[in-house]
Amino acid sequence: MIVAGNVLLAAVLGWILPLRWGVFGFLLAALGVYLVHFAALASMGFEGLPLAESLALFEDSMAAYLGFNALVAYRGFALPVLVLAGVFVWRLGRREAE
Repeated sequence: MIVAGNVLLAAVLGWILPLRWGVFGFLLAALGVYLVHFAALASMGFEGLPLAESLALFEDSMAAYLGFNALVAYRGFALPVLVLAGVFVWRLGRREAE
């Protein structure tokens, strides 16, 4: 469900991103999608557990918990970036054809 939401977000950002921003706009949009993905994972807890129990699994270390979620978000980030890139490149190609 989270990945589907992020794919939708990536498609929308790829569609509304001003083409004049170029690579920097693409990187900014990719960073935004990653941060949304990371925040969604971190807010849900480990495997759906409450935050207190999730922290107990990580020995009450918030840094370890956030680091774990950053890794999980990084691994699940390929599909949203591919969608973002696909929409962005398609729009660039259409602009060049005009």
